[in-house]
Amino acid sequence: MTASKEFPGAVQEVLTTGKLEIICGPMFSGKSEELIRRLRRAIIAKQRVMTFKHALDNRFSFDCVASHTGDKIDAQAIDTPERILEFVKKGGVDVIGIDEVQFFANSVVYVIDELVHSGKRVIAAGLDLDFKGIPFGPMPTLLTLADEVMKLKAICAICGKDAPFSQRLIDGKPAKYTDPIILIGAQESYQARCRTCYTIEQVPPAIQKFSWLQ
Repeated sequence: MTASKEFPGAVQEVLTTGKLEIICGPMFSGKSEELIRRLRRAIIAKQRVMTFKHALDNRFSFDCVASHTGDKIDAQAIDTPERILEFVKKGGVDVIGIDEVQFFANSVVYVIDELVHSGKRVIAAGLDLDFKGIPFGPMPTLLTLADEVMKLKAICAICGKDAPFSQRLIDGKPAKYTDPIILIGAQESYQARCRTCYTIEQVPPAIQKFSWLQ
């Protein structure tokens, strides 16, 4: 590292070229499918790939990332983002895939930043909004740091329009705002909804100013 001539107090560091790609959107928008597609292309290009997902996601399989369309790719299920560094340091890896990144603690931001600055290509997929329509976990920060963002939309289960929201259903009825953030499920618990058809019960008055929560 060398001191900057323009800004003597600053430090410049020569870094290898890493990259952060974020794939986001609501449930049923094809996030995992797109992640798998990119990882498979990297494998075809003879790049060394390692894939991770949060251990909470056991909907289809514990040891792979799976899309709603049935596509799968082997993955390590972990519960803390720091374990990604442990796995990567054990062997040479060029490309790291992370599914359901929204479930990880905010420290995943620092883990990903370290990987990118060490020259890795990181592809992370996750929900940008939780079922309340609020930015989900570390996603807002990751979106601002990303070199590339793909924001996908699903199809509204009610009217067929583009759907940016994940509607949680409890016994077929909209969930309450006070319900827990995380509830692992698929079509039995969630629907994709457009802004008009999305609804949630018992929204606190302080945040009812958001039009989609009224």
